[in-house]
Amino acid sequence: MKYVLLILGMFVVNQISGQNKLEKQLDEFISHWHEAAAKADMKAYFDAFSQNAVFIGTDSSEYWTKTSFYEWAKPYFDRGKAWTLKANSRHIYIADNKKIAWWDELLYTSSGTWIGTGVLQKKGNQWFIMHYTLSVTIPNEKMKKIVEILKSSD
Repeated sequence: MKYVLLILGMFVVNQISGQNKLEKQLDEFISHWHEAAAKADMKAYFDAFSQNAVFIGTDSSEYWTKTSFYEWAKPYFDRGKAWTLKANSRHIYIADNKKIAWWDELLYTSSGTWIGTGVLQKKGNQWFIMHYTLSVTIPNEKMKKIVEILKSSD
């Protein structure tokens, strides 16, 4: 019985260790993706997206395919600096099949704290961003004022 428990314990530790390793790998992938924008490395930034990726920006009109987002973002990258988003915290979740992962992150920006959420898919040996949404945070105590401003501008 001791040996069964020992083997079971080793299996559980191995599974947790593998999960932590993959989470770290995905965390680095996402961080490098954000760094590519800050360095205006358009190739690295857009190579991280799958061909059918979607990027949803902070404005209600900002729903982009990879191609339309590339066209919109190109002038920013061409000037030598696109944008800088640095994660304050990030939570990564991995599907049991280890081919799909999703994450949420609090981001520091020059405009304050934002939230990003995304979905990754593994194709072959490579991970790709399938979907990313960027949102501006609004403190609850300021929501009423913000809603009034938004209504007055419609």
